[in-house]
Amino acid sequence: MKVIFSIALLCILTGPTYTQDLAQYVNPLIGTQKMGHTFPGAVVPFGSVQLSPDTDTIPYETNGKYNKDVYKYCAGYQYEDKTIVGFSHTHFSGTGHSDLGDILIMPTMGQLQLTPGTADKPESGYRSTYSHNTEVASPGYYKVLLEDDNIQAEMTATTRTGIHKYTFNKAGQAHIILDMVHGIYNYPNKNIWTIIRVLDDGTEFGSRQTNGWARTRTVNFAPQTSKAYSRYGAKHFEEKEVYGGFWRKFDQVHNFPDQAGKQLRMWFDFDVTAGEAIEVKVALSPVSTTAALSNLYTETRGKDFNTLRKEARRLWNVELNKILIDAREPDKINFYTAMYHSFIAPQVYMDQDRGYKGLDQEVHYASDFTNYTIFSLWDTYRALHPWFNLVQPARNRDMIQSMLAHQQQSAEHMLPVWSHYANENWCMIGYHSVSVIADAYLKGNNNFSAIQALEACAQTARTQYYDGLYYYITEGYIPEDKSGASVSKVLEYAYDDWCIAQLAKALKRADLYREFSERSTYYSNVFDQTSGFMRPRLSDGSFRREFDPLDTEGQGFIEGNSWNYTLSVPQDVPGLMALLGGNKKFETYLDSLFMMHLPDKYFEHTEDITREGIIGNYVHGNEPSHHVAYLYNWTNNPWKTQERVRMILDHQYKPAPDGLGGNDDCGQMSAWYLFSALGFYPVCPGDVNYQLGSPLVNSATINLENGKTLEIIAHDQSPTNVYVKKVRWNGREITGTAISHLQLMEGGKLEFDMTGKKPRKK
Repeated sequence: MKVIFSIALLCILTGPTYTQDLAQYVNPLIGTQKMGHTFPGAVVPFGSVQLSPDTDTIPYETNGKYNKDVYKYCAGYQYEDKTIVGFSHTHFSGTGHSDLGDILIMPTMGQLQLTPGTADKPESGYRSTYSHNTEVASPGYYKVLLEDDNIQAEMTATTRTGIHKYTFNKAGQAHIILDMVHGIYNYPNKNIWTIIRVLDDGTEFGSRQTNGWARTRTVNFAPQTSKAYSRYGAKHFEEKEVYGGFWRKFDQVHNFPDQAGKQLRMWFDFDVTAGEAIEVKVALSPVSTTAALSNLYTETRGKDFNTLRKEARRLWNVELNKILIDAREPDKINFYTAMYHSFIAPQVYMDQDRGYKGLDQEVHYASDFTNYTIFSLWDTYRALHPWFNLVQPARNRDMIQSMLAHQQQSAEHMLPVWSHYANENWCMIGYHSVSVIADAYLKGNNNFSAIQALEACAQTARTQYYDGLYYYITEGYIPEDKSGASVSKVLEYAYDDWCIAQLAKALKRADLYREFSERSTYYSNVFDQTSGFMRPRLSDGSFRREFDPLDTEGQGFIEGNSWNYTLSVPQDVPGLMALLGGNKKFETYLDSLFMMHLPDKYFEHTEDITREGIIGNYVHGNEPSHHVAYLYNWTNNPWKTQERVRMILDHQYKPAPDGLGGNDDCGQMSAWYLFSALGFYPVCPGDVNYQLGSPLVNSATINLENGKTLEIIAHDQSPTNVYVKKVRWNGREITGTAISHLQLMEGGKLEFDMTGKKPRKK
């Protein structure tokens, strides 16, 4: 243990440095107030721990029915709430569904209360009122005053450990509650089993298994307090078991060191003086309680709260200093907050000794890569993983290695669809791991077994019992009467198949190239010439008669309508243009999308789409349309891409608690902003080219991982100068609308000459 700690300390002392304190521009409170808010708490880049306040305990169901209000608590935190129930250690960042909220800790004083109470009567439980006036959030740090007991709570984190500091501003009897009942998207039978053992008068360890979005999820943990407690106890909240064995011979309520149950809360008592602070460190492990204790000692032994807080900020500054920008102050806040959001997920999922739990629930060791979890791939394949290929290529390679390990451990032999904590939850559609793999390989970020990766991609895409694939493979489309959201599935499968074809071509696998190139054209099989839209078909081959291209419910699409989804053919924009009637009609279609009005009735039943994320009928607040503004580059008037992009940047991103027009979805919304603010975007991951837009920054310097420097300059930049007169790469004018990733990775200067004069329409 001492040797491991010495090595870790040496890495900290000799690790990467930074030149500017860019963390000052990050505001973790920026998020989506009405939807799955990003959490404001403490996390280090890609850390396993996200220590953050949870502001309520909304149940997933009420009287056996889904509780719609729970959606607001995807990340556990709602800015509008007036109370905090405690601080838990695991959170998703802005997702549209949820889980986690593990190991909630809450400090209190006075009479012991072991239920959270209610928001309208906080005094009925251990929750506390708070004010945003005392709330401080910055990278790796969170602080708030718990007003009811006058306790100042502070949080910081390492990769695998959450660190709390509670300052009790009055003397008396203090309690630290360890709540193992609590969880996000909770319901009565979600907690399968919890074990807690007291090791000494300041250290415990345990494990918790839950059944939720992840069907079989285990979190091992080890809490430690800086002060010995005077007494402790436990209370079980589950229904009494018919048979409890002979444990009845013990007093299991008071000072009993061996606890187990389904709904368990513990408390630890301290006698405190006014102004006294108690630190609590909680380490996590995917493997075992022994590993959790090892992570605790390795990452935090000998370090107090302030030391660990400074280290967390340093780690964030190292990452943020990869890009230095000159821009207006609000744009700087948006930009670096977006960088912060883009470096939260996926998350490291392995112990200090490199052990992790695999999808097969066995222990594995990642000897030559860092294992990651939380792959929200329906969202993140579009821009987040391409963003990593630019600024985090080594991490993205490790993420791909993690995906390949997932496929090897999978009973279905499939790559991840939406996975977290050694589980596949099968959320959303497509098999977009293949996009991430192909995009990385073709962009030269390919230090992984490409042959193994290609075979894994093909195996995944041939799994006929998966989500309508049998019909897609045998019929060339998916009948809506056989599998819902059929049109969305066909469009996304066709794109993914194109990615597999490109990877096969690069690896000289002509057989796979032919197979998946043909499949990539199946998008045309769901285009209805009569209506001019992608439209669901039935088993008899006919297009479904009842159809409204504006509606998001029951029309053959998932989280989008046909107006938006019809444009989901990034792999073959010329082919799509031909279906829509050619260049001019394609441009008119795009104009109509942005300029028409979408009445509320067409999305009022869709949680992931709200008015804030809509411009006309263009839905930026959800991912399927993220490439659409750049499609004008294929028309005769690419200046419209520039105009639309700048409008979206201004309209959908603001430095405020409700500053995002939709869920950040593990960084996808932020990655769109980052690319677009720099002046280019990956319309079709798997293609090495970026489409050029209109940069928001005055200038940017990107310190690439390969040691090269990419410089971006926007001459005559201003809020009104949104049009681009000329683009130069290393002094030579670019005549088209694209620049390749491979060029940018060589380093150089990308210059935009900006103007406020709109070009003439062609």
